[in-house]
Amino acid sequence: MKFTVKRCLIAAVAALTIGSARADEGMWLLQLMKQQNSIDMMKKQGLKLEADALYNPNGVSLKDAVGIFGGGCTGEIISPEGLILTNHHCGYDAIQQHSSVEHDYLTDGFWAMNRSEELPTPGLKFRFVDRIVDITDLVNDKIKAGEATEVTAQTRPFLSKLAQEELEKSDLKGKPGIIVQALPFYAGNRFYLFYYKVYSDVRMVAAPPSSVGKFGGETDNWMWPRHTGDFSVFRIYADKNGDPADYSAENVPLKTPKFLPISIKGLQENDYAMILGFPGSTSRYLTESEVKLRMQADNQAMIDMRGARLEVLREAMAASDKTRIQYASKFARSSNYWKNSIGMNQAIVDNNVLGAKAEQEKNFNEFAKGKPEYEGVVDKINAVVEKSLPLERQMYYMYEGLNGAIEFGSPYMVMDNMKKALEEKNDSLLDATKKLLVEVFEGIQDKDYDHEVDRAVAKAILPALAKALSPEELPDFYRTIQTKFKGDYNAYVDDIYDNSILSSRESLDKFLKKPTVKAIEKDPATAYSKAKNEKLKAVAMELQGLIADLPLLHKSYIRGLGEMKEPVPSYPDANFTLRLTYGNVKSYNPRDAIHYKYYTTTDGILQKENPEDSEFVVPAKLKELILNKDFGRYAMADGTMPVCFLTTNDITGGNSGSPVINGEGQLIGTAFDGNWESLSGDINFDNNMQRCINLDIRYMLFILEKLGGCKHLIDEMTIVE
Repeated sequence: MKFTVKRCLIAAVAALTIGSARADEGMWLLQLMKQQNSIDMMKKQGLKLEADALYNPNGVSLKDAVGIFGGGCTGEIISPEGLILTNHHCGYDAIQQHSSVEHDYLTDGFWAMNRSEELPTPGLKFRFVDRIVDITDLVNDKIKAGEATEVTAQTRPFLSKLAQEELEKSDLKGKPGIIVQALPFYAGNRFYLFYYKVYSDVRMVAAPPSSVGKFGGETDNWMWPRHTGDFSVFRIYADKNGDPADYSAENVPLKTPKFLPISIKGLQENDYAMILGFPGSTSRYLTESEVKLRMQADNQAMIDMRGARLEVLREAMAASDKTRIQYASKFARSSNYWKNSIGMNQAIVDNNVLGAKAEQEKNFNEFAKGKPEYEGVVDKINAVVEKSLPLERQMYYMYEGLNGAIEFGSPYMVMDNMKKALEEKNDSLLDATKKLLVEVFEGIQDKDYDHEVDRAVAKAILPALAKALSPEELPDFYRTIQTKFKGDYNAYVDDIYDNSILSSRESLDKFLKKPTVKAIEKDPATAYSKAKNEKLKAVAMELQGLIADLPLLHKSYIRGLGEMKEPVPSYPDANFTLRLTYGNVKSYNPRDAIHYKYYTTTDGILQKENPEDSEFVVPAKLKELILNKDFGRYAMADGTMPVCFLTTNDITGGNSGSPVINGEGQLIGTAFDGNWESLSGDINFDNNMQRCINLDIRYMLFILEKLGGCKHLIDEMTIVE
């Protein structure tokens, strides 16, 4: 793909040849739809809307009914009163935040019967895309002027400064809730500036019990057939003018300019389906060597380190309701991509991704002949990868184990400043560091932390990390384990968790009453944290030097791949910005003699039911509704109740909660997962195996009305029968 002018010629030719591109592959930028002729292909697939109905920079469109929910999911507006639909696993942090042993919304579910019962959720935000601006020429002009290099132009400091400068010149300056973000696309061949409107008063409205919202648990995660009612409902509140505002009892439900009507007409195989959402990250343009690095470094570290932690958490959570609630969200986040990494490594082999990448490189090298800007690019990338692989592996293992799994530690830099304050008798610095120390303690040992559980995690992680890395690759505190503690990991961990300044509130208060340099120097957690962070920093610095050339090499490689494909358009890797993917409702054949139908029903819930397994418990009321076929208007024509369905849409993490929309612009489901056989999809899209797993909107409405008793919420919605 050319990233310069000559658009009209490309568009004209593409209109004739675009059929060679698979309609289901691609996370397309809405702002390039017309230019890339995407709308023509969508209409061939079954879309009945015009381009401006999907994205209209000068008016209201489907784009305005979708936003970022929390920190890493998508949500959609389903009523004119600011009602948000997203996944249960997206709302899980909020549900857990509101839960206690006395009010266990994780187990029992939560249903607000009126507006006064909707729960304010501090920290939860919803972001709408207000405006998208192409700033490619602006960035390139700054590169030419020497204000940035091609590498620094892709970095956060440069782009954040540029974004703020543009906001200062914008008519949106000073408007409530407006924030800006500038990002590179196509590895720095394009740049866009996003203006977001952020609402910070978001309240929890409805969430099914985990026996519905997480039915199947870890076992069914990333699997089909699926029977998970993965949804939760929230509402945006604003001030009386409809502007973003912090929580206030005076705030009112947001009157949204656009919301999605809901279709309960049903689905057929090959029906058109499109998804708007915010896919988090893909790596579709890696070389074969980079895929191997991903397998051996990123994924294997996640598998080993998270696996060790999860084993400890499972046992602790099974033994205590308090611990189960405390660690529910942490466990879910960790487990999700632990299993994903296992599946990805397997799918890379099963789907011959390495072979596909090798073929791509062969074709690229042939295309690059006689083109100095592209010749040798792949070889140069591979040379960098070969040198950096050991350090990448070391970095990922240490980060996953010591930063990701173990929560306890000490802020050694704060401790260094406290030592300085004590030695220099600087009372103001001493008071400031005391305050910081209290804040750090409260940040670690909050309501969702258990010191004994974390101790058990540390006892599992430290030997597992020692097994994965060589002695030279480990932080210096491992020498202390071998010398002072004679190789006894448990004794070393106990020393840290029992005898550190931050081990308990009592030990912290005792230290703060009479802080001494000697106490700081003897503190085992401070020594541990300092050794850990110094090692991570040293590896990061060495690694940074080795991979310094990669950004420009990737920029050339991705630009060349795009040109090689022309006139067929290319899409950029996902980076948690608004994208559209289109495809169809479709079944698939995962293995010889096995056929997976495109939908599941409540019959499968009863078939999977196991009262002895917490992942497959069926609530008594739901079982009664299913047995009595009390499905109301939401059943299919034959009287059965659909639960989930499959489409060929191209999604990844961040798309969770995204609306699945039919050809008429109506909501038919909510995306929540991908299938096991295609978990290499973040690296290489598989046209035969890739499937998106979606919650059927009819099952959501059935649960909301019949199980939750929330018909008042359904009455807010526009239902198309």
